[in-house]
Amino acid sequence: MSLLQTVNETILLFLPLAVTAIIVTAILWIAHVFLIQRHQDDGNERLFPRQLAMLTLTLMGVIAIALALPVSDSSRNQVIGLIGLVISGVFAFSSSTLFSNIMAGTMLRVTKPFRTGDFIQVGELFGRVVERGLLDTEIQTENRELVAIPNTLLVSTAVTVTRSSGCIVSTTLSLGYDVHHAQVETLLLQAAENSQLTDPFVQVLELGNFAITYKISGMLVDVKSLLSARSNLRKQVLDALHGEGIEIMSPSFMSQRKVPDDGKVIPVGRQPITPSHTENVAESVVFDKAEEAEQRENAKAGLQAQIAECEQRLGDAKDEQKELLQQQLKMLKDQLKILNDTPVEQAESPAQ
Repeated sequence: MSLLQTVNETILLFLPLAVTAIIVTAILWIAHVFLIQRHQDDGNERLFPRQLAMLTLTLMGVIAIALALPVSDSSRNQVIGLIGLVISGVFAFSSSTLFSNIMAGTMLRVTKPFRTGDFIQVGELFGRVVERGLLDTEIQTENRELVAIPNTLLVSTAVTVTRSSGCIVSTTLSLGYDVHHAQVETLLLQAAENSQLTDPFVQVLELGNFAITYKISGMLVDVKSLLSARSNLRKQVLDALHGEGIEIMSPSFMSQRKVPDDGKVIPVGRQPITPSHTENVAESVVFDKAEEAEQRENAKAGLQAQIAECEQRLGDAKDEQKELLQQQLKMLKDQLKILNDTPVEQAESPAQ
């Protein structure tokens, strides 16, 4: 009888802990199914808040289990303090681990140094932002590759962001001292204007032993055509200089080649040839996923603004107008839901 009584007391003692553990496990499993498992195709951008919610629920579950331990109050407080110390230690000393990337991702969401669709450069990597996740940020490079950059690297390294309002496009070249800089400056400015750049300017970067280094720059308003604009500027520079008989060649190389002294290395066809492809074809091929992601974010922002405006009008509307506004509000919310539930590769901007 005493043994049975002891077993019953032990069961009653550990029963709250077992019930709490079962409830916490069930809640975490259900939350994982609804928050993560059913939205695996949404990408890191939309999974970010869901992952944060899952992490918060997990920490709350650990604390709930600690509170249900069959120990004295002082021991329970020590266990909770130990859990807090471990969590603090993980966040403090994990400079290159999971939690440091989570903290860095949260910091990027707060500071907002860039957004989806922006051109950024991190070290030698250059591309457009596709997704901003909890652990990393995905960009699409000039080779159409998708590169995942850890968030800790974005926080600890200088990130160059191309402004959406416009950027400077430039190229450099070296010419001999036999060509006057005023003539070169005029031709380079003409090349920049022909490549549709605004406010062009020329700089002399270096006076070398055998050549002068020039730099031609101009403002590009449509930053989405950045790759094409760089290539087009170089083409226009070639056409402008070669059209005036100015040779783009190192003088040291000229003294070594076996050609007549008055010979020039200039292409035979000096007239620019109209390309058969359309403009900005490079960007449409290279940054296709980044472009879709940016269009999706812009469409979502537009729908959210329309929903907010419709809700405001609904509060001030009369009875005969409320039904129409409610139908419009429902339609906008349905469009936003469809946009949120559609993967990036299949998302299209809804009709406005």
